[in-house]
Amino acid sequence: MLVFATAGLITFLATGGVRLIARKIGAFTPIRDRDVHQSPTPRMGGLAVYLGFATAILMARKIPTLARAFDSSSTIQGVLVAGAVIVLVGVLDDRFDLDAVTKLFGQILAAGVLVLYGVTWLVVWLPSSSGGSSVSLDQTQGALITVLITVVLANAMNFIDGLDGLLAGVATISAIAVFIFSVHQFMLTGDDSVSSQPPLIAAALVGACVGFLPHNFYPARIFMGDSGSMFIGLATAASIITANGQVPSDAVNFGPRSTVALLAPLIVVLAVVFIPVLDFLLAVIRRTKEGRHPFSADKRHLHHRMLGIGHTHRQAVLIFYLWAFVLSAGSVSLVFLRWQAVVAPIVLALMVALVLTLWPWVRARRLGRRRRADAAMRDRPPPAGTAVPAAGADPATGPHPLGGGESAA
Repeated sequence: MLVFATAGLITFLATGGVRLIARKIGAFTPIRDRDVHQSPTPRMGGLAVYLGFATAILMARKIPTLARAFDSSSTIQGVLVAGAVIVLVGVLDDRFDLDAVTKLFGQILAAGVLVLYGVTWLVVWLPSSSGGSSVSLDQTQGALITVLITVVLANAMNFIDGLDGLLAGVATISAIAVFIFSVHQFMLTGDDSVSSQPPLIAAALVGACVGFLPHNFYPARIFMGDSGSMFIGLATAASIITANGQVPSDAVNFGPRSTVALLAPLIVVLAVVFIPVLDFLLAVIRRTKEGRHPFSADKRHLHHRMLGIGHTHRQAVLIFYLWAFVLSAGSVSLVFLRWQAVVAPIVLALMVALVLTLWPWVRARRLGRRRRADAAMRDRPPPAGTAVPAAGADPATGPHPLGGGESAA
Protein backbone atom coordinates (compact mmCIF):
# COMPACT_ATOMS: atom_id res chain seq x y z
CA MET A 1 0.00 0.00 0.00
CA LEU A 2 2.88 2.37 0.72
CA VAL A 3 4.47 1.66 -2.66
CA PHE A 4 1.09 2.10 -4.37
CA ALA A 5 0.36 5.39 -2.57
CA THR A 6 3.82 6.80 -3.23
CA ALA A 7 3.65 6.02 -6.95
CA GLY A 8 0.17 7.52 -7.21
CA LEU A 9 1.00 10.72 -5.34
CA ILE A 10 4.29 11.41 -7.13
CA THR A 11 2.74 10.73 -10.54
CA PHE A 12 -0.25 12.96 -9.80
CA LEU A 13 1.98 15.85 -8.69
CA ALA A 14 4.58 15.39 -11.43
CA THR A 15 2.03 15.31 -14.25
CA GLY A 16 1.28 19.02 -13.90
CA GLY A 17 4.95 19.90 -14.26
CA VAL A 18 5.41 17.53 -17.18
CA ARG A 19 2.41 19.13 -18.90
CA LEU A 20 4.05 22.55 -18.61
CA ILE A 21 7.34 21.19 -19.98
CA ALA A 22 5.54 19.51 -22.87
CA ARG A 23 3.82 22.77 -23.77
CA LYS A 24 7.09 24.68 -23.59
CA ILE A 25 9.06 22.32 -25.85
CA GLY A 26 6.18 21.77 -28.25
CA ALA A 27 5.40 18.13 -27.45
CA PHE A 28 1.83 18.28 -28.70
CA THR A 29 -0.40 15.71 -30.32
CA PRO A 30 -1.57 17.37 -33.55
CA ILE A 31 -5.08 16.87 -34.89
CA ARG A 32 -4.75 13.96 -37.29
CA ASP A 33 -7.40 12.13 -39.29
CA ARG A 34 -7.24 9.09 -36.99
CA ASP A 35 -7.50 11.12 -33.76
CA VAL A 36 -10.68 11.72 -31.78
CA HIS A 37 -9.58 14.76 -29.76
CA GLN A 38 -10.63 18.19 -31.00
CA SER A 39 -7.77 20.44 -29.88
CA PRO A 40 -3.96 20.08 -29.70
CA THR A 41 -3.11 18.38 -26.40
CA PRO A 42 0.33 18.04 -24.75
CA ARG A 43 1.70 14.53 -24.50
CA MET A 44 4.81 13.05 -22.83
CA GLY A 45 2.76 12.06 -19.76
CA GLY A 46 4.71 8.81 -19.61
CA LEU A 47 7.58 10.74 -18.07
CA ALA A 48 5.43 11.50 -15.01
CA VAL A 49 4.30 7.86 -14.87
CA TYR A 50 7.92 6.70 -14.86
CA LEU A 51 8.91 9.25 -12.20
CA GLY A 52 6.14 8.02 -9.90
CA PHE A 53 7.00 4.37 -10.58
CA ALA A 54 10.74 4.85 -10.04
CA THR A 55 10.28 6.91 -6.87
CA ALA A 56 8.05 4.25 -5.34
CA ILE A 57 10.51 1.48 -6.24
CA LEU A 58 13.49 3.37 -4.81
CA MET A 59 11.51 4.14 -1.66
CA ALA A 60 10.74 0.43 -1.32
CA ARG A 61 14.50 -0.21 -1.31
CA LYS A 62 14.64 1.52 2.07
CA ILE A 63 11.87 -0.59 3.63
CA PRO A 64 13.37 -3.60 5.46
CA THR A 65 10.47 -5.90 4.62
CA LEU A 66 10.88 -5.21 0.89
CA ALA A 67 14.65 -4.82 0.67
CA ARG A 68 15.27 -8.52 -0.02
CA ALA A 69 13.56 -8.14 -3.39
CA PHE A 70 16.55 -6.01 -4.41
CA ASP A 71 19.24 -8.16 -2.84
CA SER A 72 18.34 -11.52 -4.40
CA SER A 73 18.81 -10.41 -8.02
CA SER A 74 19.13 -7.36 -10.24
CA THR A 75 15.61 -7.68 -11.67
CA ILE A 76 14.23 -4.51 -10.09
CA GLN A 77 17.26 -2.49 -11.14
CA GLY A 78 16.86 -3.88 -14.65
CA VAL A 79 13.26 -2.71 -14.85
CA LEU A 80 14.29 0.80 -13.78
CA VAL A 81 17.16 1.02 -16.27
CA ALA A 82 15.21 -0.52 -19.15
CA GLY A 83 12.27 1.74 -18.28
CA ALA A 84 14.51 4.79 -18.47
CA VAL A 85 15.74 3.70 -21.90
CA ILE A 86 12.27 3.17 -23.34
CA VAL A 87 10.91 6.37 -21.76
CA LEU A 88 13.77 8.33 -23.35
CA VAL A 89 12.87 6.86 -26.75
CA GLY A 90 9.23 7.69 -26.11
CA VAL A 91 9.96 11.29 -25.08
CA LEU A 92 11.95 11.80 -28.27
CA ASP A 93 9.05 10.40 -30.26
CA ASP A 94 6.55 12.58 -28.41
CA ARG A 95 8.57 15.63 -29.42
CA PHE A 96 9.98 14.73 -32.84
CA ASP A 97 7.72 11.89 -34.14
CA LEU A 98 10.33 9.19 -34.70
CA ASP A 99 9.80 6.68 -37.48
CA ALA A 100 8.55 3.16 -36.69
CA VAL A 101 11.93 1.48 -37.27
CA THR A 102 13.70 3.78 -34.80
CA LYS A 103 11.05 3.13 -32.14
CA LEU A 104 11.27 -0.62 -32.75
CA PHE A 105 15.03 -0.47 -32.29
CA GLY A 106 14.53 1.40 -29.02
CA GLN A 107 12.06 -1.22 -27.82
CA ILE A 108 14.46 -4.05 -28.63
CA LEU A 109 17.27 -2.18 -26.88
CA ALA A 110 15.17 -1.75 -23.73
CA ALA A 111 14.15 -5.43 -23.84
CA GLY A 112 17.81 -6.35 -24.20
CA VAL A 113 18.58 -4.35 -21.06
CA LEU A 114 15.98 -6.43 -19.20
CA VAL A 115 17.73 -9.60 -20.37
CA LEU A 116 21.14 -8.28 -19.31
CA TYR A 117 19.77 -7.71 -15.80
CA GLY A 118 18.40 -11.25 -15.62
CA VAL A 119 14.72 -10.71 -16.51
CA THR A 120 14.12 -13.79 -18.65
CA TRP A 121 11.38 -16.36 -19.08
CA LEU A 122 13.06 -19.60 -18.10
CA VAL A 123 10.27 -22.06 -17.21
CA VAL A 124 7.33 -23.17 -19.35
CA TRP A 125 4.70 -25.64 -18.17
CA LEU A 126 3.42 -28.00 -20.87
CA PRO A 127 0.32 -30.21 -20.46
CA SER A 128 0.47 -33.87 -21.41
CA SER A 129 -1.47 -37.10 -21.01
CA SER A 130 0.48 -37.84 -17.83
CA GLY A 131 -0.48 -34.50 -16.26
CA GLY A 132 2.17 -32.16 -17.58
CA SER A 133 5.66 -31.05 -16.70
CA SER A 134 7.86 -27.98 -16.45
CA VAL A 135 10.33 -27.38 -19.25
CA SER A 136 13.41 -25.28 -18.58
CA LEU A 137 14.60 -22.96 -21.36
CA ASP A 138 18.21 -22.06 -21.96
CA GLN A 139 19.42 -18.47 -21.79
CA THR A 140 19.09 -17.86 -25.53
CA GLN A 141 15.54 -19.17 -25.70
CA GLY A 142 14.56 -17.23 -22.60
CA ALA A 143 16.11 -14.06 -23.96
CA LEU A 144 14.28 -14.34 -27.29
CA ILE A 145 10.94 -14.93 -25.56
CA THR A 146 11.56 -12.00 -23.23
CA VAL A 147 12.38 -9.63 -26.09
CA LEU A 148 9.37 -10.82 -28.08
CA ILE A 149 6.93 -10.38 -25.17
CA THR A 150 8.32 -6.95 -24.33
CA VAL A 151 8.15 -5.65 -27.89
CA VAL A 152 4.65 -7.03 -28.46
CA LEU A 153 3.31 -5.52 -25.22
CA ALA A 154 5.01 -2.17 -25.81
CA ASN A 155 3.33 -1.90 -29.22
CA ALA A 156 0.04 -3.35 -28.01
CA MET A 157 -0.26 -0.79 -25.24
CA ASN A 158 0.66 1.91 -27.72
CA PHE A 159 -2.06 0.78 -30.12
CA ILE A 160 -4.92 1.04 -27.61
CA ASP A 161 -3.85 4.48 -26.40
CA GLY A 162 -6.44 6.24 -28.54
CA LEU A 163 -9.12 7.42 -26.10
CA ASP A 164 -8.80 9.58 -23.00
CA GLY A 165 -8.08 7.37 -19.99
CA LEU A 166 -8.25 4.11 -21.93
CA LEU A 167 -4.65 2.93 -21.56
CA ALA A 168 -4.26 4.08 -17.94
CA GLY A 169 -7.44 2.27 -16.90
CA VAL A 170 -6.78 -0.97 -18.79
CA ALA A 171 -3.19 -1.02 -17.54
CA THR A 172 -4.42 -0.51 -13.97
CA ILE A 173 -6.82 -3.45 -14.20
CA SER A 174 -4.19 -5.66 -15.82
CA ALA A 175 -1.57 -4.76 -13.21
CA ILE A 176 -4.02 -5.46 -10.38
CA ALA A 177 -4.60 -8.93 -11.85
CA VAL A 178 -0.85 -9.56 -12.06
CA PHE A 179 -0.47 -8.27 -8.49
CA ILE A 180 -3.10 -10.66 -7.11
CA PHE A 181 -1.66 -13.61 -9.01
CA SER A 182 1.93 -12.85 -8.00
CA VAL A 183 0.98 -12.36 -4.34
CA HIS A 184 -0.61 -15.81 -4.50
CA GLN A 185 2.66 -17.14 -5.88
CA PHE A 186 4.56 -15.38 -3.12
CA MET A 187 2.36 -16.95 -0.43
CA LEU A 188 2.84 -20.43 -1.94
CA THR A 189 6.60 -20.23 -2.19
CA GLY A 190 7.22 -18.30 1.03
CA ASP A 191 10.21 -16.70 -0.69
CA ASP A 192 10.29 -13.02 0.25
CA SER A 193 13.19 -12.32 -2.12
CA VAL A 194 12.54 -13.44 -5.69
CA SER A 195 8.78 -13.96 -5.31
CA SER A 196 8.27 -10.45 -3.94
CA GLN A 197 9.59 -8.80 -7.09
CA PRO A 198 6.52 -9.21 -9.36
CA PRO A 199 3.97 -7.83 -6.86
CA LEU A 200 6.33 -4.93 -6.09
CA ILE A 201 6.55 -4.01 -9.79
CA ALA A 202 2.79 -4.42 -10.22
CA ALA A 203 1.93 -2.32 -7.16
CA ALA A 204 4.13 0.55 -8.33
CA LEU A 205 2.62 0.35 -11.82
CA VAL A 206 -0.94 0.41 -10.46
CA GLY A 207 -0.16 3.46 -8.35
CA ALA A 208 1.47 5.32 -11.23
CA CYS A 209 -1.46 4.66 -13.58
CA VAL A 210 -4.04 5.66 -10.94
CA GLY A 211 -2.11 8.86 -10.22
CA PHE A 212 -2.07 9.76 -13.92
CA LEU A 213 -5.72 8.93 -14.60
CA PRO A 214 -7.27 12.15 -13.12
CA HIS A 215 -5.25 14.19 -15.65
CA ASN A 216 -6.01 11.84 -18.53
CA PHE A 217 -9.66 10.84 -18.17
CA TYR A 218 -12.08 12.48 -20.60
CA PRO A 219 -11.59 15.32 -21.33
CA ALA A 220 -7.84 14.76 -21.06
CA ARG A 221 -5.46 17.60 -20.21
CA ILE A 222 -2.41 15.52 -21.16
CA PHE A 223 -1.80 12.30 -23.06
CA MET A 224 0.44 9.38 -22.18
CA GLY A 225 2.29 9.59 -25.46
CA ASP A 226 4.62 6.83 -26.60
CA SER A 227 6.76 7.47 -23.53
CA GLY A 228 3.90 6.21 -21.36
CA SER A 229 2.44 3.45 -23.50
CA MET A 230 5.79 1.81 -24.22
CA PHE A 231 6.91 2.04 -20.60
CA ILE A 232 3.65 0.50 -19.37
CA GLY A 233 4.10 -2.31 -21.88
CA LEU A 234 7.65 -2.93 -20.65
CA ALA A 235 6.70 -2.84 -16.97
CA THR A 236 3.75 -5.17 -17.58
CA ALA A 237 6.01 -7.57 -19.48
CA ALA A 238 8.58 -7.51 -16.66
CA SER A 239 5.99 -8.25 -13.98
CA ILE A 240 4.44 -11.08 -16.02
CA ILE A 241 7.80 -12.65 -16.89
CA THR A 242 9.08 -12.55 -13.31
CA ALA A 243 5.78 -13.88 -11.95
CA ASN A 244 5.69 -16.83 -14.31
CA GLY A 245 9.37 -17.50 -13.86
CA GLN A 246 8.57 -18.35 -10.23
CA VAL A 247 5.76 -20.85 -10.93
CA PRO A 248 6.34 -23.91 -8.72
CA SER A 249 7.12 -27.03 -10.70
CA ASP A 250 4.92 -29.07 -8.37
CA ALA A 251 1.43 -28.62 -9.81
CA VAL A 252 -0.27 -29.48 -6.53
CA ASN A 253 0.67 -26.08 -5.23
CA PHE A 254 -2.09 -24.63 -7.40
CA GLY A 255 -4.79 -26.64 -5.67
CA PRO A 256 -6.97 -28.82 -7.94
CA ARG A 257 -5.11 -31.25 -10.16
CA SER A 258 -6.65 -30.09 -13.41
CA THR A 259 -5.21 -28.85 -16.66
CA VAL A 260 -6.96 -25.50 -16.33
CA ALA A 261 -5.54 -24.92 -12.86
CA LEU A 262 -2.08 -25.94 -14.04
CA LEU A 263 -2.34 -23.56 -16.98
CA ALA A 264 -3.58 -20.70 -14.81
CA PRO A 265 -0.31 -18.70 -15.07
CA LEU A 266 -0.44 -18.75 -18.87
CA ILE A 267 -4.17 -17.93 -18.85
CA VAL A 268 -3.49 -14.94 -16.61
CA VAL A 269 -0.81 -13.72 -19.00
CA LEU A 270 -3.10 -13.99 -22.02
CA ALA A 271 -6.15 -12.50 -20.32
CA VAL A 272 -4.59 -9.41 -18.79
CA VAL A 273 -3.18 -8.32 -22.16
CA PHE A 274 -5.93 -9.77 -24.37
CA ILE A 275 -7.47 -6.47 -25.49
CA PRO A 276 -4.24 -4.62 -26.42
CA VAL A 277 -2.69 -7.68 -28.08
CA LEU A 278 -5.91 -8.40 -30.02
CA ASP A 279 -6.00 -4.82 -31.30
CA PHE A 280 -2.32 -5.06 -32.19
CA LEU A 281 -2.71 -8.31 -34.16
CA LEU A 282 -5.83 -7.13 -35.99
CA ALA A 283 -4.08 -3.92 -37.00
CA VAL A 284 -0.97 -5.73 -38.27
CA ILE A 285 -3.06 -8.23 -40.27
CA ARG A 286 -5.32 -5.49 -41.67
CA ARG A 287 -2.46 -3.26 -42.78
CA THR A 288 -0.41 -6.11 -44.22
CA LYS A 289 -3.36 -7.32 -46.31
CA GLU A 290 -3.77 -3.79 -47.63
CA GLY A 291 -0.11 -3.67 -48.64
CA ARG A 292 0.77 -1.05 -46.03
CA HIS A 293 3.45 -0.99 -43.33
CA PRO A 294 2.19 -2.97 -40.29
CA PHE A 295 3.03 -0.03 -38.01
CA SER A 296 1.41 2.65 -40.16
CA ALA A 297 -1.46 4.57 -38.60
CA ASP A 298 -5.14 4.22 -39.39
CA LYS A 299 -8.53 4.88 -37.82
CA ARG A 300 -9.80 1.33 -37.46
CA HIS A 301 -8.57 0.31 -34.01
CA LEU A 302 -11.04 -1.26 -31.62
CA HIS A 303 -11.68 2.05 -29.86
CA HIS A 304 -12.42 3.73 -33.21
CA ARG A 305 -14.92 0.98 -33.99
CA MET A 306 -16.60 1.49 -30.61
CA LEU A 307 -17.16 5.15 -31.42
CA GLY A 308 -18.28 4.22 -34.91
CA ILE A 309 -21.17 2.03 -33.73
CA GLY A 310 -22.57 4.79 -31.54
CA HIS A 311 -20.83 4.79 -28.14
CA THR A 312 -19.86 8.07 -26.56
CA HIS A 313 -16.23 8.65 -25.63
CA ARG A 314 -16.75 7.78 -21.97
CA GLN A 315 -19.01 4.82 -22.73
CA ALA A 316 -16.38 3.29 -25.00
CA VAL A 317 -13.68 3.67 -22.34
CA LEU A 318 -15.86 2.20 -19.58
CA ILE A 319 -16.80 -0.79 -21.75
CA PHE A 320 -13.11 -1.47 -22.40
CA TYR A 321 -12.63 -1.36 -18.63
CA LEU A 322 -15.42 -3.91 -18.27
CA TRP A 323 -13.85 -6.30 -20.77
CA ALA A 324 -10.44 -5.97 -19.11
CA PHE A 325 -11.98 -6.62 -15.69
CA VAL A 326 -13.98 -9.67 -16.80
CA LEU A 327 -11.03 -11.29 -18.56
CA SER A 328 -8.53 -10.52 -15.82
CA ALA A 329 -10.79 -11.45 -12.90
CA GLY A 330 -11.92 -14.64 -14.59
CA SER A 331 -8.39 -15.81 -15.27
CA VAL A 332 -7.01 -14.95 -11.83
CA SER A 333 -9.93 -16.71 -10.13
CA LEU A 334 -8.69 -19.98 -11.65
CA VAL A 335 -5.83 -20.08 -9.15
CA PHE A 336 -8.26 -19.87 -6.23
CA LEU A 337 -11.30 -21.87 -7.42
CA ARG A 338 -12.02 -24.98 -9.42
CA TRP A 339 -12.67 -24.21 -13.06
CA GLN A 340 -16.18 -25.69 -12.81
CA ALA A 341 -17.11 -22.92 -10.35
CA VAL A 342 -15.63 -20.21 -12.53
CA VAL A 343 -17.01 -21.01 -15.99
CA ALA A 344 -20.65 -20.00 -15.45
CA PRO A 345 -19.92 -16.55 -13.91
CA ILE A 346 -17.33 -15.83 -16.59
CA VAL A 347 -19.71 -16.76 -19.42
CA LEU A 348 -22.48 -14.64 -17.89
CA ALA A 349 -20.17 -11.66 -17.47
CA LEU A 350 -18.90 -12.03 -21.04
CA MET A 351 -22.47 -12.07 -22.34
CA VAL A 352 -23.31 -8.90 -20.39
CA ALA A 353 -20.17 -7.20 -21.74
CA LEU A 354 -21.04 -8.28 -25.29
CA VAL A 355 -24.60 -6.95 -25.02
CA LEU A 356 -23.40 -3.61 -23.67
CA THR A 357 -20.78 -3.42 -26.41
CA LEU A 358 -23.16 -4.11 -29.30
CA TRP A 359 -26.28 -2.38 -27.96
CA PRO A 360 -25.86 0.92 -29.91
CA TRP A 361 -25.34 -1.08 -33.11
CA VAL A 362 -28.42 -3.24 -32.44
CA ARG A 363 -30.50 -0.17 -31.58
CA ALA A 364 -29.36 1.62 -34.76
CA ARG A 365 -30.30 -1.37 -36.91
CA ARG A 366 -33.73 -1.61 -35.31
CA LEU A 367 -34.32 2.09 -35.83
CA GLY A 368 -33.16 1.81 -39.44
CA ARG A 369 -35.55 -1.07 -40.14
CA ARG A 370 -38.43 0.88 -38.59
CA ARG A 371 -37.69 3.93 -40.71
CA ARG A 372 -37.48 1.85 -43.89
CA ALA A 373 -40.79 0.20 -43.04
CA ASP A 374 -42.44 3.60 -42.47
CA ALA A 375 -41.05 4.90 -45.76
CA ALA A 376 -42.34 1.83 -47.59
CA MET A 377 -45.81 2.36 -46.11
CA ARG A 378 -45.88 5.97 -47.30
CA ASP A 379 -44.75 5.01 -50.81
CA ARG A 380 -47.17 2.08 -51.17
CA PRO A 381 -49.93 2.78 -53.82
CA PRO A 382 -53.55 2.84 -52.55
CA PRO A 383 -55.65 -0.32 -52.96
CA ALA A 384 -57.62 -0.75 -56.19
CA GLY A 385 -61.03 0.95 -56.10
CA THR A 386 -59.97 3.62 -53.62
CA ALA A 387 -61.00 7.12 -54.77
CA VAL A 388 -58.08 9.47 -55.13
CA PRO A 389 -58.96 13.02 -54.01
CA ALA A 390 -58.93 15.57 -56.79
CA ALA A 391 -56.57 18.50 -56.75
CA GLY A 392 -57.67 21.00 -54.14
CA ALA A 393 -60.02 18.51 -52.50
CA ASP A 394 -60.27 17.94 -48.81
CA PRO A 395 -60.03 14.19 -48.22
CA ALA A 396 -62.72 14.43 -45.55
CA THR A 397 -65.29 16.75 -47.19
CA GLY A 398 -64.64 16.44 -50.91
CA PRO A 399 -63.84 19.29 -53.34
CA HIS A 400 -63.48 22.78 -51.90
CA PRO A 401 -66.45 24.96 -52.72
CA LEU A 402 -64.22 27.52 -54.43
CA GLY A 403 -62.15 24.87 -56.24
CA GLY A 404 -58.41 24.79 -56.71
CA GLY A 405 -57.75 24.92 -53.00
CA GLU A 406 -58.09 28.71 -52.88
CA SER A 407 -59.29 30.42 -49.74
CA ALA A 408 -62.49 32.48 -49.61
CA ALA A 409 -60.37 35.61 -49.56
